[in-house]
Amino acid sequence: MATTKKPAAGKSSGMNVDIKLVRELAELLAETGLTEIEVEDDDRKIRVARGGAVAAAPAATFSPAPAAPAPVAAAPVPAAEAPSDTPAADNSDALKSPMVGTAYLAPEPGKPAFVKVGDSVSEGDTLLIVEAMKVMNPISADKSGTIKAILVEDAQPVEFDQPLVVIG
Repeated sequence: MATTKKPAAGKSSGMNVDIKLVRELAELLAETGLTEIEVEDDDRKIRVARGGAVAAAPAATFSPAPAAPAPVAAAPVPAAEAPSDTPAADNSDALKSPMVGTAYLAPEPGKPAFVKVGDSVSEGDTLLIVEAMKVMNPISADKSGTIKAILVEDAQPVEFDQPLVVIG
């Protein structure tokens, strides 16, 4: 989290911006496909949004000194296109993402995918991983059955409640 430096005696109480944190947040936006992210600690709030400027605002308890222009966040990442060779289907019963992040179909690069279409799975089997804030979150089967469709590509950004896998 951002660090706060106390001003020396006789110095202005201007806000110190943790540029490294701002850059990390901008990279996280690019990696995950999010449009904005906001973090807050005791006396500071930092908001980074794609397509706009980085906003760094202190808590309401003190007023900031004039600051230099804020860096611009990373350029928007184009959304992954859905495969055109698959017909549109009703995925209302699909297992959905419990969070925003990046979906990975294999435990690590170069390894086989956890599952593929046609595989039989049992409730609790790991189907894929969603990385959020550099934490790998296994997504498990909510029921036993056969994998009917995998609705995401490897390393694709996913949104909360986005259909991931259809188990029949």
